[in-house]
Amino acid sequence: MEALLNTVVPVAFIVLTGYLVGRRIEFDLPTLSKLSIYVLVPVLIFDAMLRAKLTGASVVGITAAFFLASAGLYLLALGLARWLRLEQGAAKALIASATFPNSGNMGLSLCFFALGQPGLDRAIVFFIASSVLMFGLGPAFLRGGGFVQSLGFTLRLPLFWALVGGLAVRGLGLPLPLGLGEGVHLLGQACIPVMLLTLGIQIARSQPEWGSFELQASALRLLAAPLLAGVVGWALGLERLDIQVLVLQSAMPIAVNAFLMAGEFGGDGPRAARAVVVSSVLSFMTIPLVLLLIGVGGG
Repeated sequence: MEALLNTVVPVAFIVLTGYLVGRRIEFDLPTLSKLSIYVLVPVLIFDAMLRAKLTGASVVGITAAFFLASAGLYLLALGLARWLRLEQGAAKALIASATFPNSGNMGLSLCFFALGQPGLDRAIVFFIASSVLMFGLGPAFLRGGGFVQSLGFTLRLPLFWALVGGLAVRGLGLPLPLGLGEGVHLLGQACIPVMLLTLGIQIARSQPEWGSFELQASALRLLAAPLLAGVVGWALGLERLDIQVLVLQSAMPIAVNAFLMAGEFGGDGPRAARAVVVSSVLSFMTIPLVLLLIGVGGG
C-alpha cells in the first residue's frame, strides 16, 4: 500500500495543480494536447528506447501475451460499445480507456517495489509493448477509416518514428554527440508533468461525474484487463514472475495518454479524462487485491 501511495499521491498532486490552475486561467487545451502528442511524447519514447535494459528470454512471452490480451480487451470494449449503442466519440474513448494502461510512471514503479529489479526488467518489456500499441497502432484504430489509410496516417506521426528511431539507435549502438542524450532525457522528463497538468485542466472544464461510462471503462481496465492477462499468460506457459508482472501491469488504471489520444483522434476527450480519474481512484482498492492474488504483500 505504501508503494501505491508513493506512486499515486505525486500523480494526484500534479493533476490537482492543473485542476486548480485551470479553474483560474484560460489555457488553449488543443495546443497543449498537440505539444504532448507531437513533441513531448515522441521524445519520451525515444529516450525510453535508448535507456531500457531488456534482458532474458521472457521478452517474447510477455510481448505476445500483452498483444493477445489487448486484442481481447479491444474486442470486449468494442462489443460493449455496440451493445450500449455508444456514439462514435464515446466508443473510441471506451476503447482507448480499456486498452491503454498507465504502465509507465505508475506501473514501472509498482513492479519495482513489489517484485524488485527482475520485476522491473520485465515491466519495461510490457511498457515498450504498450508504447507500440498506444503510439504505433492506437492512432490508426482511433482515427478509423481503411486499414491502408490508417496505417499511412500512423506512419506520418512522430510518435511512431520516435519509437523506431530509438530502437535503431540503440540496436546500432550509436552514441548521441555533444551531450544530446541528456537534452533528450531532460525534455522527455517534461512529458508526464505536462500531460498530468493538461489532464487537470481538462477536468476543471468538465462536469465531474461517476457515471456509467466512467465505471464501465474503469471495470474494463482494472478488472477485465488483469484477468485476461493472467489467463493468456497461463495459456502460453509463462513462468511465474512473467505472469505476475503481466497481471500487475495490466491492473494499472487508465493511462493519461488515453484522454489525449482520444481527444486528438476523434474520441470523447472529456469522458476519457473523467475515466482516467475514476480508474485512478478505484485503483487504490483494486491494485492491493491484485497484489495479494499474485502472491505479493501477503505477509
